[in-house]
Amino acid sequence: MSSAVFSTSAAQGRPFVFETENGSEVCPEPFQEQLFTAPRPPQRAASAAFKDARLASVTPASRLAVRPAPEMVTSGIAEMDALTGGLPRGCLTEICGPASSGRSTLMLSALAAATQRGECCAVVDASDALDPQSVAAAGMELDRLLWVRCGENSVQAESRLEQLLRVTDLLLESGGFGLIALDLGDLSPQSARRIPLATWFRFRRAVEHTPTVLLAMERQSIAGSCSSLLIKLGSLKPSAPENQASPTPTHVQLLTQVEITAELVRSRMDRKPVRSEITFASKTAWAG
Repeated sequence: MSSAVFSTSAAQGRPFVFETENGSEVCPEPFQEQLFTAPRPPQRAASAAFKDARLASVTPASRLAVRPAPEMVTSGIAEMDALTGGLPRGCLTEICGPASSGRSTLMLSALAAATQRGECCAVVDASDALDPQSVAAAGMELDRLLWVRCGENSVQAESRLEQLLRVTDLLLESGGFGLIALDLGDLSPQSARRIPLATWFRFRRAVEHTPTVLLAMERQSIAGSCSSLLIKLGSLKPSAPENQASPTPTHVQLLTQVEITAELVRSRMDRKPVRSEITFASKTAWAG
């Protein structure tokens, strides 16, 4: 009895041995090396061809178009414009600092400048802290301002944050606003940091390629790399009238202005600032 040898693709080149009934050899022994083996699918060739096609579709860096610089608008404060070049449209700008550091002053100045340009603005107030008298004193045109109050201090911080995020999404999707300010200054940093980084990334993509200036007023920076401009504010010392007697206790002195420092922490603009820190004065309404 002799054996017959067959080679199949399923066996991956390994021969199967069968016994014949009449004992004759189906394939003579000297020809076993010439057995037919089915070729494997050309996986490597297909993978290489796909990789070459994918690389061919990639545009070289030398041929990439230069991304246009965003349009800059005034913040309403000359010293701030000299530091940053203004506020960029289509970008997220973070203004952070502790209480009494000038956050509200900068926000109201930017809103007043935007409404005076004929633009509609919106303030999403997370803590119902906006003072209408301060808004009017800043020279803002109230008929061009949308004030969204997310709740009083008795409302839980989580509910206020949820309302703020929903309203911001609606405002960015609707369009038509020259400036949208998110006032998170009265929320604790722990509460504000509950906003996921993916949400800030979504806001940045939503405002991109639009004429809207998106401002976020906070105690600490929470948007990370999603912000194109990050400014840190701090107050130096308050000033009282010169004719006021010095022995007067500080808690009964009349405040006229506060010196504010502004530090440029991050800037993704093409313009390189000459200085990274400035100082300007914020005057009260009764001081002129």
